[in-house]
Amino acid sequence: MTTLPVGILPPLVTTFRKGRFDPKAYASNLRFLDGTDLAGYVVLGSNGESVYLSDDEALEVIETAAAARDPKRVIIAGTGRESTQATIDFTRRAAKAGAQAALVVPPAYYRSSMTDSALEFHYRSVADAVDIPILLYHVPKFCPVTFSPNLVLGLASHPNIAGMKDTSGDLVFLTTCLAERPERFRVYAGTASALLAGLVLGADGGILALANVAPQECVRLLRLVESGDIEGARRLQYRLLPVNQAVTARFGVAGLKQALDHIGLVGGEARRPLEPLSPRELEELHAILETGAIGPLATVES
Repeated sequence: MTTLPVGILPPLVTTFRKGRFDPKAYASNLRFLDGTDLAGYVVLGSNGESVYLSDDEALEVIETAAAARDPKRVIIAGTGRESTQATIDFTRRAAKAGAQAALVVPPAYYRSSMTDSALEFHYRSVADAVDIPILLYHVPKFCPVTFSPNLVLGLASHPNIAGMKDTSGDLVFLTTCLAERPERFRVYAGTASALLAGLVLGADGGILALANVAPQECVRLLRLVESGDIEGARRLQYRLLPVNQAVTARFGVAGLKQALDHIGLVGGEARRPLEPLSPRELEELHAILETGAIGPLATVES
């Protein structure tokens, strides 16, 4: 079974050209990132526009990532669906396509019915039925179901539930989970805005949109904490905060893709109905990147 790494992983954007998945650009981005110190990759996450892809498209993305990445780096695929059986079925298909672990967002359409009991049944059923490790995906911003610490800690006892990505920003929740989790259960900060706080509390790393455009800076922040240089980590966190806000909350997926284009990788278009940035927004984004010292990294064939 795959052991989940300590480190930084980007949730990769899905590259589109004229509305269709562009595997050449996707593989080129990934091969460039293989030259950094990232621990692996998440495909089909929120920043991968997974909700806008058909299952067949999603499997092609996984296959492309699995073929292009350095074998030393783990591939985690978002496989959550609204029903338990659909999640099991797609997770099995994702594993055959090359995913080594699955990031599973909770069902949310019947939000009021998603009690701890319902969620525990869902996640345990998936973990029992598949051959790759499962990570819980706590993302109330996009999937308005809130995990309780009791739910997470109960699920952490399952041998095939290997970790959690937490984007809630709730430090009480995060601290409780970190303090009482089994040692093997990985917990990743889900936003670079909370990376330093999460690492100081004991998180194992981060799954961060920012790591698409500032991979080495995110890894450096982790290394500074590991070495005990909290002041250096704090200064870096301060510098990266406006950039992270720009490519997440402020300009969203379209902004993250434009940031990739700006640094020489391939971001390309966001899939509709997501709107492209206006010329003014694009100018603002470029200014923020330059102020944060996020400049050209590479030239990638597209």
